[in-house]
Amino acid sequence: MDPELWEWSQLEYRHISEAVDKENLIITNVKKKDLPKIFVFCEATDKKTDELGLKRVCILDPAAEKVLEPNDKFNFDYLVFGGILGNDPPEARTKDLIVRGAERRHLGPDQFSTDNAVRVAKEIIDGTPLDKLKFITDFVIEMGDGEEIILPYKYLLVGGKPYISPAIVDYVKEHGF
Repeated sequence: MDPELWEWSQLEYRHISEAVDKENLIITNVKKKDLPKIFVFCEATDKKTDELGLKRVCILDPAAEKVLEPNDKFNFDYLVFGGILGNDPPEARTKDLIVRGAERRHLGPDQFSTDNAVRVAKEIIDGTPLDKLKFITDFVIEMGDGEEIILPYKYLLVGGKPYISPAIVDYVKEHGF
């Protein structure tokens, strides 16, 4: 849904691939010129998700009425993430994501980074209900000299630490947010 494949997005996609394995990740609607940049860690296509003919699809949408639950693993073969991470405050871009026949679920009212949304959904599908997961919001990256950058999103705690790619932290330290 973004106009180009940002370096930040590539780092998130790589982190998602590490969480769910390369064979479980399809990145859609990628410009042909950008496909080689992400083929190394996932399947990628220039087609839109709706053009793939997928069945038993769930779109993760913060505005959905139902929460994603562990039993949904029996209802869906594909979970679609798109428009989840954007500006702060959120712009509700996910409502524009259309996949014929898809149902929608949410992961609570807060905005996640895309890699966190995928990891949270994986934890839920693997059997842990959303209300049993632990989170922090507003992840702080220390920049030095008393400066910090606050990422205004919700992050899953894994082993007591925020689930964030070290490469993203390094990117923010180098480029800002």
